Amino acid sequence: MIPESFQVCYDRLWALLVSRKMKKKDLQSKTNLSSAVIAKLGKGLPVHLNTLLKICSVLNCSLDDIVDVSATLPQRS
Repeated sequence: MIPESFQVCYDRLWALLVSRKMKKKDLQSKTNLSSAVIAKLGKGLPVHLNTLLKICSVLNCSLDDIVDVSATLPQRS
């Protein structure tokens, strides 16, 4: 069965920023991402893979270090 949707969680990204004493504004500045993209991340909304790869490049980390993705299966009636 193919999942209907996926949920993303960026808690790992926020923990990484805290450990590096960085703020969201610092991340925005270093990655040249818009405030709208940073806001989407802050709300746990999906963003483009290129955005996540840019963050990984700047933070010198892997995708697993910044995001968790889980499949949401449809509810059965």
